[in-house]
Amino acid sequence: MTGVGRVLVIVYAIMALAATGRSFVQIVQRFDEAPLAYTLSAVSALVYIVATLALVFAGRGGWYRVAWVAIVFELVGVLVVGALSFLLPELFAHQTVWSWFGGGYLFVPLVLPFLGLWWLVTHRPADQATVTRSAAATS
Repeated sequence: MTGVGRVLVIVYAIMALAATGRSFVQIVQRFDEAPLAYTLSAVSALVYIVATLALVFAGRGGWYRVAWVAIVFELVGVLVVGALSFLLPELFAHQTVWSWFGGGYLFVPLVLPFLGLWWLVTHRPADQATVTRSAAATS
């Protein structure tokens, strides 16, 4: 993995660390104040961890599919939680990573899954095998 793929993995890893840290502090200190919001923060942390690993290993075994599932889940989560945080703000009196479409994280959670899906579409494992065979045939 090089170039944009590396940057994408780094951003996913940063989001995984940020979401994990945030959810850990929220759950340990104030879980009883907003269990739904803090549970969603923990879910987002788990999704970012899985997406990071899946992108790193996307060319091996079933990791490519895991990356698709994790990133689509992330996109749906950001859109649903983001919309609900505007429509039903009482559900999210305390912020989550995905509240207000990731506004607390400069909207990175809203943009990141689109970039992740773009990368997956343009870097299919079958395409890489075809490129490798073509390169070998011309050598």
